[in-house]
Amino acid sequence: MSRTKSLTTGASATAASITATAAISATAFAYAVLDRFRRRSTGRERGDVPGWVLITLMTAGLVTILWKLAGDQLAALFTQAMSSVTGP
Repeated sequence: MSRTKSLTTGASATAASITATAAISATAFAYAVLDRFRRRSTGRERGDVPGWVLITLMTAGLVTILWKLAGDQLAALFTQAMSSVTGP
């Protein structure tokens, strides 16, 4: 019984570790892209392109993490919502 409990706890810890690693990797990638944009700057006005790139990459990372953690629940929620809609 205690071995089963430790395996379950270990699996949870592994999933949390993978999620944390994915988030760190996404952040590191976003900073690398921003650094590249800064180095390529020629001094002219570029607007806020690197900021939007960071926002886009971080959003994609968050969506990926949420999809991985709660994909089944989100699919069930969507299916329930669609089945409750009635039309003419």
